[in-house]
Amino acid sequence: MRKIIVSLLLASSALGVTARANETGPYITLEGGVVKQEHSDVFSGAGYEHTNRFKTGWEAGGALGYDFGHFRLEAEGFYARSLLNDQTRPLGTPLPNGTYVRGAGLFGRTSTVAAMGNALIGLGQWGGIKAYAGAGVGYATTKLSESVPFAVKMNDRAHGFAWQAIAGVTVPLSRTVDLGVKYRYFRPDGADEFIAADGTARTARLRSHALLATLTFNFGGKTEEPEPEAVMPPPPPPAPLPPPPPPPPPPPVAAVCNPGPFIVFFDWDRSDISPEAASVLDNAVQAYGNCGNVGIMLAGHADTSGAPRYNLGLSERRDGEVKSYLTGHGISAGVISSQAYGETKQRVPTADGVREVQNRRVEISYGPGSGF
Repeated sequence: MRKIIVSLLLASSALGVTARANETGPYITLEGGVVKQEHSDVFSGAGYEHTNRFKTGWEAGGALGYDFGHFRLEAEGFYARSLLNDQTRPLGTPLPNGTYVRGAGLFGRTSTVAAMGNALIGLGQWGGIKAYAGAGVGYATTKLSESVPFAVKMNDRAHGFAWQAIAGVTVPLSRTVDLGVKYRYFRPDGADEFIAADGTARTARLRSHALLATLTFNFGGKTEEPEPEAVMPPPPPPAPLPPPPPPPPPPPVAAVCNPGPFIVFFDWDRSDISPEAASVLDNAVQAYGNCGNVGIMLAGHADTSGAPRYNLGLSERRDGEVKSYLTGHGISAGVISSQAYGETKQRVPTADGVREVQNRRVEISYGPGSGF
């Protein structure tokens, strides 16, 4: 079971490349994996009778819930099944005595159908991996069947209260889908009374441990982000005062080079030029016409919502998109230099893992004294 946990965590980390901020909204979870029943002591009216041990079984289920950000409520249902592996009947207990194994006179299984209500809390986030824990209560139906030569057979169902403890981790595969690993400790304490074939009552202690892979689909709307601020062109120079006649007209006002910086912003995890960014770049191209053949410097940046290496590559792609736009509007590629900074130079300082539109940008500046 430990190897399974490690394998699922490594797979989750390899696939989860996009850290998503806490979002609220409904979700659906599908889950499946292995379940291990603890050894089960069976008692009759005369006292201890025998002990059952089960093979590792399987479990599958799902949940429908609502995520409040750092707290979740959900309704969960699942089915679990395990085959009986061996049964021990010590001396001094009702006959027959001895140990019976599956396939050599012993047959049987246990299964559970449960409907649970769970409350879960977030424990923190590390590089996109989120941990959580919680508990739940509900109603369970358990079935226990066992057959041993010369012993009273049992094949009955019990119904009643059940509770569970839960812990797990998730990692996002996309903006709306999470992959995870979940542990469940389950006790159907109110569903452990059974009737044997001879009509006598039996009590069987049933406890189980499950390790499950989970796939969660989130339906919360993404957090709205402010529109990028447009960089306005400089105001035109004031009109000259009319000269008294008959002086000659005033000389034309020389065009002024605006070195910037011109700043374009990007959507989260995107490098394409939006209509708002194109408007800013059009102003930058127009302003460059007043600056002669000076150098152009591009500085690409990203916010802290992704891994540092990924953010560095993202800011390089943003530099490349801006350069392509400028060269496509008549500016020579030979005068353009660029530098990618990733998340190291934030316009709005934030903690790690935060999406901030002001930090997803490329700054364009012209001429001597400008640059990185």
